[in-house]
Amino acid sequence: MSNETFGEPIYTYTRRQAIEDGVLVDLSHIDIIRQHWKYPLACTAEVWAIVEVALRKPGQDVAGICHDISGMAKLAIQRAKQPDLINFEVFIAGHIHRLKLHCGAGDDASPVLTLMLPNQD
Repeated sequence: MSNETFGEPIYTYTRRQAIEDGVLVDLSHIDIIRQHWKYPLACTAEVWAIVEVALRKPGQDVAGICHDISGMAKLAIQRAKQPDLINFEVFIAGHIHRLKLHCGAGDDASPVLTLMLPNQD
């Protein structure tokens, strides 16, 4: 978008602000996420709530859940017609969850990944 046509933005909300506010949860510090993805990955607070519920069940851990999500996302990427927006399903602690993975530009225009529910943007 050209600033000449529309002028300066009135307000912007950055990914960093969303992470600081808890709207997004940064997963990039998790070892298994770094093994699966070369770009930073964050999920919405609602997706993280699914993970937190699953963690209360015996035999569940963050690494395993993130591995399952990453594996199913990668399978969906291979079949995708639109590789920047991937819809997929994953089995987490006995429940099937529909998720969406978006690849787009971050605050500095570098690629970032965002994991969300299908009805989120």
